[in-house]
Amino acid sequence: MPCSSSIGIVVFTIVLSAFLPSRPAAAKKQSSRAYHRMLSVAAAGNRGRLVAATACFLVALLQQLQVRPATATATPPRAFFVFGDSLVDSGNNNYLATTARADSPPYGLDFPTHRATGRFSNGRNVPDIISEYLGAEPTLPYLSPHLDGRKLLVGANFASAGVGILNDTGIQFANIIRIEKQLRYFRQYQSRVSRLIGGDATARLVRGALVLITLGGNDFINNYYLVPFSARSREMSLPDYVRYIVSEYAKILRQLYSLGARRVLVTGSGPLGCAPAELALRGSLAGECNAELQRAAALYNPQFVDMIKGVNAELGADVFIAVNAYRMHMDFISDPAAYGLVTSKVACCGQGPYNGLGLCTAASNVCPDRNVYAFWDNFHPTEKANRIIVSQFMDGPQEYMHPLNLSTILAVDARAAAAAAATFS
Repeated sequence: MPCSSSIGIVVFTIVLSAFLPSRPAAAKKQSSRAYHRMLSVAAAGNRGRLVAATACFLVALLQQLQVRPATATATPPRAFFVFGDSLVDSGNNNYLATTARADSPPYGLDFPTHRATGRFSNGRNVPDIISEYLGAEPTLPYLSPHLDGRKLLVGANFASAGVGILNDTGIQFANIIRIEKQLRYFRQYQSRVSRLIGGDATARLVRGALVLITLGGNDFINNYYLVPFSARSREMSLPDYVRYIVSEYAKILRQLYSLGARRVLVTGSGPLGCAPAELALRGSLAGECNAELQRAAALYNPQFVDMIKGVNAELGADVFIAVNAYRMHMDFISDPAAYGLVTSKVACCGQGPYNGLGLCTAASNVCPDRNVYAFWDNFHPTEKANRIIVSQFMDGPQEYMHPLNLSTILAVDARAAAAAAATFS
Protein backbone atom coordinates (compact mmCIF):
# COMPACT_ATOMS: atom_id res chain seq x y z
CA MET A 1 0.00 0.00 0.00
CA PRO A 2 1.50 3.45 -0.89
CA CYS A 3 2.26 5.65 2.12
CA SER A 4 2.88 8.98 0.39
CA SER A 5 -0.52 10.32 1.42
CA SER A 6 -1.20 11.24 5.02
CA ILE A 7 -4.87 10.33 4.46
CA GLY A 8 -3.85 6.88 3.22
CA ILE A 9 -1.69 6.36 6.27
CA VAL A 10 -4.48 7.38 8.61
CA VAL A 11 -7.03 5.12 6.89
CA PHE A 12 -4.53 2.22 6.73
CA THR A 13 -3.76 2.56 10.43
CA ILE A 14 -7.40 2.88 11.53
CA VAL A 15 -8.51 -0.14 9.46
CA LEU A 16 -5.68 -2.31 10.79
CA SER A 17 -6.42 -1.30 14.36
CA ALA A 18 -9.93 -2.71 14.00
CA PHE A 19 -8.51 -6.19 13.42
CA LEU A 20 -5.71 -6.20 15.98
CA PRO A 21 -6.09 -8.28 19.15
CA SER A 22 -6.13 -6.48 22.48
CA ARG A 23 -2.67 -6.04 24.01
CA PRO A 24 -1.29 -5.24 27.47
CA ALA A 25 -1.08 -1.59 28.39
CA ALA A 26 2.67 -1.32 27.69
CA ALA A 27 2.24 -2.72 24.19
CA LYS A 28 -0.69 -0.41 23.53
CA LYS A 29 1.36 2.57 24.67
CA GLN A 30 4.24 1.57 22.36
CA SER A 31 2.02 1.19 19.26
CA SER A 32 0.13 4.38 20.15
CA ARG A 33 3.40 6.36 20.12
CA ALA A 34 4.22 4.93 16.70
CA TYR A 35 0.77 5.82 15.42
CA HIS A 36 0.87 9.46 16.57
CA ARG A 37 4.40 9.86 15.32
CA MET A 38 3.32 8.69 11.88
CA LEU A 39 0.43 11.16 11.81
CA SER A 40 2.57 14.11 12.82
CA VAL A 41 5.24 13.25 10.27
CA ALA A 42 2.68 12.83 7.52
CA ALA A 43 1.24 16.26 8.29
CA ALA A 44 4.67 17.86 8.12
CA GLY A 45 5.36 16.21 4.77
CA ASN A 46 8.84 15.17 5.79
CA ARG A 47 9.49 12.18 3.49
CA GLY A 48 12.63 10.91 5.24
CA ARG A 49 11.06 10.94 8.67
CA LEU A 50 7.93 9.33 7.18
CA VAL A 51 9.94 6.31 6.06
CA ALA A 52 11.47 5.96 9.51
CA ALA A 53 8.12 6.39 11.20
CA THR A 54 6.54 3.83 8.90
CA ALA A 55 9.25 1.35 9.82
CA CYS A 56 8.64 2.09 13.49
CA PHE A 57 4.93 1.51 13.00
CA LEU A 58 5.50 -1.80 11.20
CA VAL A 59 7.70 -3.05 14.05
CA ALA A 60 4.92 -2.24 16.50
CA LEU A 61 2.42 -3.90 14.15
CA LEU A 62 4.45 -7.09 14.03
CA GLN A 63 4.58 -7.12 17.80
CA GLN A 64 0.80 -6.70 17.88
CA LEU A 65 0.29 -9.65 15.52
CA GLN A 66 2.82 -11.77 17.41
CA VAL A 67 4.33 -13.12 14.18
CA ARG A 68 6.10 -16.48 14.53
CA PRO A 69 8.47 -18.18 12.09
CA ALA A 70 6.94 -20.88 9.88
CA THR A 71 9.28 -23.51 11.32
CA ALA A 72 7.44 -23.30 14.65
CA THR A 73 4.18 -24.63 13.14
CA ALA A 74 3.21 -27.91 14.79
CA THR A 75 2.93 -31.04 12.65
CA PRO A 76 -0.73 -32.07 12.39
CA PRO A 77 -1.63 -35.40 14.04
CA ARG A 78 -1.68 -38.45 11.79
CA ALA A 79 -5.03 -39.57 10.44
CA PHE A 80 -6.87 -42.34 12.30
CA PHE A 81 -9.30 -44.87 10.81
CA VAL A 82 -11.53 -47.27 12.75
CA PHE A 83 -13.30 -50.42 11.57
CA GLY A 84 -15.27 -53.00 13.48
CA ASP A 85 -18.16 -53.52 15.87
CA SER A 86 -19.88 -51.93 18.88
CA LEU A 87 -16.69 -51.84 20.96
CA VAL A 88 -15.40 -49.11 18.62
CA ASP A 89 -18.56 -47.72 16.95
CA SER A 90 -18.78 -43.97 17.61
CA GLY A 91 -22.26 -43.44 16.22
CA ASN A 92 -22.68 -44.80 12.69
CA ASN A 93 -25.66 -46.87 13.74
CA ASN A 94 -27.46 -43.68 14.79
CA TYR A 95 -28.08 -43.14 11.09
CA LEU A 96 -29.42 -46.65 10.44
CA ALA A 97 -32.76 -48.36 11.03
CA THR A 98 -31.42 -50.96 13.46
CA THR A 99 -31.94 -52.07 17.05
CA ALA A 100 -28.15 -52.04 17.61
CA ARG A 101 -28.02 -48.43 18.78
CA ALA A 102 -26.78 -46.46 21.76
CA ASP A 103 -28.29 -43.08 20.99
CA SER A 104 -30.51 -42.60 24.03
CA PRO A 105 -29.90 -42.07 27.76
CA PRO A 106 -28.27 -43.20 29.93
CA TYR A 107 -25.58 -43.87 27.27
CA GLY A 108 -23.18 -40.94 27.15
CA LEU A 109 -23.85 -40.05 30.79
CA ASP A 110 -20.18 -39.18 31.36
CA PHE A 111 -19.30 -38.06 27.83
CA PRO A 112 -18.19 -34.39 27.75
CA THR A 113 -21.59 -33.38 26.34
CA HIS A 114 -23.44 -35.67 28.81
CA ARG A 115 -25.51 -36.86 25.86
CA ALA A 116 -25.83 -40.20 24.10
CA THR A 117 -23.64 -40.20 20.99
CA GLY A 118 -23.97 -43.76 19.71
CA ARG A 119 -20.96 -44.98 21.69
CA PHE A 120 -21.70 -48.12 23.69
CA SER A 121 -20.30 -46.70 26.91
CA ASN A 122 -21.00 -44.20 29.64
CA GLY A 123 -18.28 -41.99 28.16
CA ARG A 124 -15.37 -42.28 25.75
CA ASN A 125 -14.57 -45.50 23.94
CA VAL A 126 -11.21 -46.96 22.89
CA PRO A 127 -10.87 -44.94 19.64
CA ASP A 128 -11.59 -41.69 21.51
CA ILE A 129 -8.84 -42.40 24.01
CA ILE A 130 -6.35 -43.40 21.30
CA SER A 131 -7.14 -40.07 19.59
CA GLU A 132 -6.22 -38.31 22.82
CA TYR A 133 -2.81 -40.00 22.74
CA LEU A 134 -2.39 -38.96 19.11
CA GLY A 135 -3.16 -35.36 20.07
CA ALA A 136 -6.10 -35.37 17.67
CA GLU A 137 -9.81 -34.73 17.88
CA PRO A 138 -11.97 -37.89 17.89
CA THR A 139 -12.73 -39.33 14.48
CA LEU A 140 -16.30 -38.75 13.38
CA PRO A 141 -18.62 -41.56 12.26
CA TYR A 142 -18.41 -41.91 8.49
CA LEU A 143 -22.17 -41.47 8.14
CA SER A 144 -22.16 -38.23 10.13
CA PRO A 145 -23.17 -35.19 8.05
CA HIS A 146 -20.49 -33.26 9.95
CA LEU A 147 -17.68 -35.32 8.39
CA ASP A 148 -16.84 -32.99 5.54
CA GLY A 149 -14.17 -30.61 4.31
CA ARG A 150 -11.02 -30.44 6.40
CA LYS A 151 -12.52 -32.73 9.06
CA LEU A 152 -12.01 -35.58 6.60
CA LEU A 153 -8.27 -35.20 7.08
CA VAL A 154 -8.58 -36.27 10.73
CA GLY A 155 -9.74 -39.71 9.55
CA ALA A 156 -13.05 -41.53 9.92
CA ASN A 157 -14.79 -44.18 11.98
CA PHE A 158 -16.50 -46.83 9.84
CA ALA A 159 -17.43 -49.22 12.69
CA SER A 160 -20.97 -50.48 13.16
CA ALA A 161 -22.41 -52.26 16.18
CA GLY A 162 -23.42 -55.87 15.56
CA VAL A 163 -21.04 -56.74 12.73
CA GLY A 164 -18.52 -59.55 12.60
CA ILE A 165 -15.95 -61.14 10.36
CA LEU A 166 -18.74 -63.07 8.60
CA ASN A 167 -21.56 -61.41 6.70
CA ASP A 168 -24.17 -63.60 8.39
CA THR A 169 -23.10 -62.45 11.85
CA GLY A 170 -25.61 -60.10 13.48
CA ILE A 171 -28.45 -60.90 11.08
CA GLN A 172 -30.93 -60.16 13.87
CA PHE A 173 -29.87 -56.50 13.78
CA ALA A 174 -30.81 -56.22 10.09
CA ASN A 175 -29.46 -52.88 8.83
CA ILE A 176 -25.84 -52.62 9.98
CA ILE A 177 -22.63 -51.79 8.08
CA ARG A 178 -21.03 -55.16 7.47
CA ILE A 179 -17.27 -55.23 7.16
CA GLU A 180 -17.28 -55.49 3.35
CA LYS A 181 -19.36 -52.31 3.20
CA GLN A 182 -17.06 -50.61 5.73
CA LEU A 183 -14.19 -51.27 3.33
CA ARG A 184 -16.22 -49.92 0.41
CA TYR A 185 -16.86 -46.78 2.44
CA PHE A 186 -13.10 -46.51 3.04
CA ARG A 187 -12.58 -46.55 -0.72
CA GLN A 188 -15.29 -43.91 -1.09
CA TYR A 189 -13.65 -41.83 1.66
CA GLN A 190 -10.39 -41.78 -0.30
CA SER A 191 -12.19 -40.54 -3.40
CA ARG A 192 -13.73 -37.72 -1.37
CA VAL A 193 -10.38 -36.72 0.10
CA SER A 194 -8.71 -36.89 -3.32
CA ARG A 195 -11.09 -34.21 -4.54
CA LEU A 196 -10.03 -32.11 -1.56
CA ILE A 197 -6.23 -32.49 -1.54
CA GLY A 198 -5.35 -34.54 -4.63
CA GLY A 199 -4.60 -38.21 -5.21
CA ASP A 200 -0.94 -38.24 -4.18
CA ALA A 201 -1.57 -36.39 -0.93
CA THR A 202 -4.48 -38.72 -0.15
CA ALA A 203 -2.30 -41.79 -0.68
CA ARG A 204 0.31 -40.33 1.68
CA LEU A 205 -2.36 -39.54 4.29
CA VAL A 206 -3.69 -43.11 4.23
CA ARG A 207 -0.24 -44.75 4.24
CA GLY A 208 0.79 -42.60 7.20
CA ALA A 209 -2.42 -43.19 9.15
CA LEU A 210 -3.06 -45.35 12.18
CA VAL A 211 -5.82 -47.94 11.75
CA LEU A 212 -7.77 -49.89 14.38
CA ILE A 213 -9.95 -52.89 13.55
CA THR A 214 -11.99 -54.80 16.13
CA LEU A 215 -13.91 -57.87 14.96
CA GLY A 216 -14.57 -61.43 16.10
CA GLY A 217 -16.59 -61.26 19.31
CA ASN A 218 -19.92 -61.09 17.52
CA ASP A 219 -19.00 -64.09 15.39
CA PHE A 220 -19.29 -66.12 18.58
CA ILE A 221 -21.89 -64.25 20.69
CA ASN A 222 -24.20 -63.26 17.84
CA ASN A 223 -23.57 -66.15 15.50
CA TYR A 224 -22.12 -69.49 16.64
CA TYR A 225 -23.59 -69.29 20.15
CA LEU A 226 -26.67 -67.29 19.20
CA VAL A 227 -29.66 -68.22 21.37
CA PRO A 228 -32.02 -69.93 20.61
CA PHE A 229 -30.84 -70.94 17.13
CA SER A 230 -27.50 -70.99 15.32
CA ALA A 231 -27.11 -72.42 11.83
CA ARG A 232 -23.32 -72.22 12.05
CA SER A 233 -23.12 -74.39 15.16
CA ARG A 234 -25.12 -77.05 13.34
CA GLU A 235 -22.94 -77.11 10.27
CA MET A 236 -19.49 -76.77 11.88
CA SER A 237 -17.67 -77.97 14.96
CA LEU A 238 -16.13 -75.20 17.05
CA PRO A 239 -12.53 -75.95 15.94
CA ASP A 240 -13.59 -75.89 12.28
CA TYR A 241 -15.53 -72.68 12.78
CA VAL A 242 -12.55 -71.00 14.45
CA ARG A 243 -10.25 -71.96 11.58
CA TYR A 244 -12.82 -70.65 9.11
CA ILE A 245 -13.31 -67.21 10.69
CA VAL A 246 -9.55 -66.74 11.17
CA SER A 247 -9.00 -67.45 7.46
CA GLU A 248 -11.77 -65.00 6.57
CA TYR A 249 -10.21 -62.35 8.81
CA ALA A 250 -6.94 -62.70 6.92
CA LYS A 251 -8.78 -61.83 3.69
CA ILE A 252 -10.18 -58.68 5.30
CA LEU A 253 -6.73 -57.59 6.45
CA ARG A 254 -5.27 -58.12 2.98
CA GLN A 255 -8.04 -55.90 1.60
CA LEU A 256 -7.15 -53.20 4.13
CA TYR A 257 -3.54 -53.40 2.98
CA SER A 258 -4.58 -53.12 -0.68
CA LEU A 259 -6.49 -49.95 0.25
CA GLY A 260 -3.30 -48.38 1.59
CA ALA A 261 -3.30 -49.19 5.32
CA ARG A 262 0.23 -49.64 6.66
CA ARG A 263 -0.12 -49.42 10.48
CA VAL A 264 -3.04 -51.52 11.69
CA LEU A 265 -3.93 -52.49 15.27
CA VAL A 266 -5.96 -55.72 15.15
CA THR A 267 -7.69 -56.87 18.32
CA GLY A 268 -8.22 -60.50 19.21
CA SER A 269 -11.17 -61.86 21.14
CA GLY A 270 -11.82 -60.72 24.68
CA PRO A 271 -12.95 -63.10 27.46
CA LEU A 272 -16.35 -63.81 25.91
CA GLY A 273 -17.69 -65.82 28.85
CA CYS A 274 -17.11 -63.07 31.40
CA ALA A 275 -19.54 -60.43 30.11
CA PRO A 276 -22.46 -59.77 32.49
CA ALA A 277 -24.87 -60.81 29.72
CA GLU A 278 -23.31 -64.27 29.57
CA LEU A 279 -23.14 -64.60 33.37
CA ALA A 280 -26.88 -63.90 33.51
CA LEU A 281 -27.93 -65.85 30.42
CA ARG A 282 -25.93 -68.96 31.22
CA GLY A 283 -26.72 -69.05 34.93
CA SER A 284 -23.40 -68.23 36.57
CA LEU A 285 -23.88 -68.89 40.28
CA ALA A 286 -20.89 -67.09 41.77
CA GLY A 287 -19.76 -64.84 38.94
CA GLU A 288 -17.58 -67.47 37.27
CA CYS A 289 -17.02 -66.97 33.53
CA ASN A 290 -18.80 -69.35 31.18
CA ALA A 291 -16.43 -72.22 30.35
CA GLU A 292 -17.69 -72.92 26.82
CA LEU A 293 -17.33 -69.31 25.65
CA GLN A 294 -13.92 -69.09 27.29
CA ARG A 295 -12.93 -72.24 25.36
CA ALA A 296 -13.94 -70.53 22.13
CA ALA A 297 -11.71 -67.54 22.90
CA ALA A 298 -8.87 -69.89 23.89
CA LEU A 299 -9.11 -71.69 20.54
CA TYR A 300 -9.43 -68.49 18.52
CA ASN A 301 -6.72 -66.21 19.93
CA PRO A 302 -3.58 -68.33 19.25
CA GLN A 303 -4.70 -68.95 15.68
CA PHE A 304 -5.47 -65.25 15.31
CA VAL A 305 -1.91 -64.33 16.38
CA ASP A 306 -0.40 -66.91 14.01
CA MET A 307 -2.51 -65.48 11.19
CA ILE A 308 -1.23 -61.96 11.90
CA LYS A 309 2.36 -63.19 11.83
CA GLY A 310 1.70 -65.04 8.58
CA VAL A 311 0.18 -62.05 6.80
CA ASN A 312 3.03 -59.81 7.97
CA ALA A 313 5.52 -62.38 6.65
CA GLU A 314 3.76 -62.33 3.27
CA LEU A 315 4.04 -58.54 3.15
CA GLY A 316 7.60 -58.41 4.47
CA ALA A 317 6.72 -55.81 7.11
CA ASP A 318 5.03 -55.48 10.50
CA VAL A 319 1.91 -53.88 9.07
CA PHE A 320 -0.51 -55.61 11.47
CA ILE A 321 -0.17 -55.48 15.25
CA ALA A 322 -1.87 -58.28 17.22
CA VAL A 323 -3.66 -56.81 20.25
CA ASN A 324 -4.21 -59.29 23.09
CA ALA A 325 -7.67 -58.09 24.14
CA TYR A 326 -8.16 -61.23 26.22
CA ARG A 327 -5.25 -60.47 28.57
CA MET A 328 -6.08 -56.77 28.71
CA HIS A 329 -9.61 -57.52 29.91
CA MET A 330 -8.76 -60.45 32.17
CA ASP A 331 -6.29 -58.33 34.13
CA PHE A 332 -9.07 -56.19 35.63
CA ILE A 333 -11.76 -58.89 35.51
CA SER A 334 -9.69 -61.28 37.62
CA ASP A 335 -8.37 -58.60 40.00
CA PRO A 336 -10.60 -55.51 39.85
CA ALA A 337 -9.28 -54.03 43.10
CA ALA A 338 -5.81 -53.71 41.58
CA TYR A 339 -7.28 -51.22 39.10
CA GLY A 340 -9.45 -49.28 41.52
CA LEU A 341 -12.62 -51.18 40.58
CA VAL A 342 -15.21 -52.61 42.94
CA THR A 343 -16.75 -55.14 40.55
CA SER A 344 -16.03 -56.77 37.20
CA LYS A 345 -19.12 -59.01 37.30
CA VAL A 346 -22.09 -56.65 37.63
CA ALA A 347 -22.81 -54.14 34.86
CA CYS A 348 -23.39 -50.53 35.87
CA CYS A 349 -26.51 -50.24 33.71
CA GLY A 350 -29.07 -53.00 33.27
CA GLN A 351 -31.45 -55.27 35.13
CA GLY A 352 -31.70 -58.84 36.36
CA PRO A 353 -28.78 -60.98 37.58
CA TYR A 354 -25.49 -59.10 37.21
CA ASN A 355 -27.52 -56.32 35.50
CA GLY A 356 -26.96 -58.54 32.49
CA LEU A 357 -30.43 -59.01 31.07
CA GLY A 358 -31.94 -56.84 28.36
CA LEU A 359 -30.88 -53.42 27.17
CA CYS A 360 -29.49 -50.45 29.07
CA THR A 361 -32.34 -47.93 29.02
CA ALA A 362 -33.68 -44.99 31.00
CA ALA A 363 -35.69 -47.52 33.03
CA SER A 364 -32.60 -49.58 33.98
CA ASN A 365 -30.65 -49.64 37.23
CA VAL A 366 -27.70 -47.25 36.87
CA CYS A 367 -24.78 -47.26 39.31
CA PRO A 368 -23.89 -43.92 40.97
CA ASP A 369 -20.12 -44.22 40.35
CA ARG A 370 -19.08 -45.54 36.95
CA ASN A 371 -15.41 -45.33 37.87
CA VAL A 372 -15.62 -48.44 40.06
CA TYR A 373 -17.33 -50.68 37.46
CA ALA A 374 -15.57 -52.61 34.71
CA PHE A 375 -18.71 -53.02 32.58
CA TRP A 376 -21.07 -50.23 31.62
CA ASP A 377 -23.81 -52.40 30.12
CA ASN A 378 -24.18 -56.15 29.66
CA PHE A 379 -21.32 -56.37 27.12
CA HIS A 380 -19.36 -53.11 26.93
CA PRO A 381 -16.70 -51.57 29.20
CA THR A 382 -16.97 -48.31 31.10
CA GLU A 383 -14.75 -45.41 30.13
CA LYS A 384 -12.60 -46.29 33.15
CA ALA A 385 -12.04 -49.80 31.80
CA ASN A 386 -11.43 -48.45 28.30
CA ARG A 387 -8.66 -46.25 29.68
CA ILE A 388 -7.05 -49.27 31.36
CA ILE A 389 -7.20 -51.12 28.03
CA VAL A 390 -5.67 -48.26 26.03
CA SER A 391 -2.84 -47.88 28.57
CA GLN A 392 -1.85 -51.43 27.59
CA PHE A 393 -2.12 -50.49 23.90
CA MET A 394 0.39 -47.75 24.62
CA ASP A 395 2.90 -49.43 26.89
CA GLY A 396 2.08 -53.14 27.08
CA PRO A 397 4.81 -55.76 26.56
CA GLN A 398 4.84 -58.18 23.62
CA GLU A 399 2.40 -60.53 25.35
CA TYR A 400 -0.15 -57.72 24.97
CA MET A 401 0.96 -55.98 21.76
CA HIS A 402 2.86 -58.05 19.20
CA PRO A 403 5.34 -57.14 17.84
CA LEU A 404 5.23 -53.48 19.02
CA ASN A 405 3.16 -51.42 21.43
CA LEU A 406 1.62 -48.16 20.26
CA SER A 407 4.14 -45.89 22.01
CA THR A 408 6.96 -47.65 20.19
CA ILE A 409 5.10 -47.48 16.88
CA LEU A 410 4.55 -43.73 17.24
CA ALA A 411 8.21 -43.15 18.13
CA VAL A 412 9.52 -45.30 15.27
CA ASP A 413 7.20 -43.69 12.75
CA ALA A 414 8.06 -40.17 13.96
CA ARG A 415 11.78 -40.88 13.47
CA ALA A 416 11.11 -42.29 10.01
CA ALA A 417 9.03 -39.24 9.05
CA ALA A 418 11.74 -36.85 10.31
CA ALA A 419 14.42 -38.73 8.36
CA ALA A 420 12.30 -38.63 5.19
CA ALA A 421 11.69 -34.90 5.62
CA ALA A 422 15.42 -34.25 6.08
CA THR A 423 16.20 -36.23 2.92
CA PHE A 424 13.86 -34.13 0.77
CA SER A 425 14.63 -30.76 2.38
